[in-house]
Amino acid sequence: MSDLGDWFRSIPLITRYWFAGSIALPLVGKLGLISPVYLFLWPDAFLGRFQIWRPLTATFYFPVGPGTGFLYLVNLYFLYQYSSRLETGAFDGRPADYMFMLLFNWICIVITGLAMDMQLLMIPLIMSVLYVWAQLNRDMIVSFWFGTRFKACYLPWVILGFNYIIGGSIINELIGNLVGHLYFFLMFKYPMDLGGRNFLSTPQFLYRWLPNRRGGVSGFGVPPASARRAAEDQQQGGRRHNWGQGFRLGDQ
Repeated sequence: MSDLGDWFRSIPLITRYWFAGSIALPLVGKLGLISPVYLFLWPDAFLGRFQIWRPLTATFYFPVGPGTGFLYLVNLYFLYQYSSRLETGAFDGRPADYMFMLLFNWICIVITGLAMDMQLLMIPLIMSVLYVWAQLNRDMIVSFWFGTRFKACYLPWVILGFNYIIGGSIINELIGNLVGHLYFFLMFKYPMDLGGRNFLSTPQFLYRWLPNRRGGVSGFGVPPASARRAAEDQQQGGRRHNWGQGFRLGDQ
């Protein structure tokens, strides 16, 4: 148990809480401690009956059963792997900026979910984070199942196809990829590569809540040179950030 506890405490802070919530809430629903009908995102319940917790619970909850257990575990692995890599790589020492990325993606996914009657938001949010990681490491060669190798920029679309095979739908993955692309475009591509204005910036209250840290673990992402300049301009603590080097999918 001490080894498990040490491993859990080694997970980056924001990823740790996200990962724990994505295990705890499905377990609560599976054990019947809370009826799953209160955990889905239902527009009429959220907007009409003001059940304001539903966007949050729909982000952490997943109905685990014989037909969905493998899909849940695969996406839980993606959450742990790529959220950890972003938080300790491209966003190393900048928890407020990472939290802002998650909040921006989550708000976009909630709005889309309400418009499209999407009842579960776990997979779209995970895929949006994975997409951002893939864009910041787009030229890295990654390995996937059965020894297949390709550039990281194709990984979100490969996983979309993989989840379609094991889950039978691509809507969640597609929405996640599109939201991740929106964040990457507005934060990095448009202001730096295309010379446009910067539409996204981390609110000051997040910096007060999650101040920048010095040190930490680096070495998980290589964004474009323009993205590195954007990140340096964005920092409020005056620390120049080391984006580090990428590593292959599955390396520990």
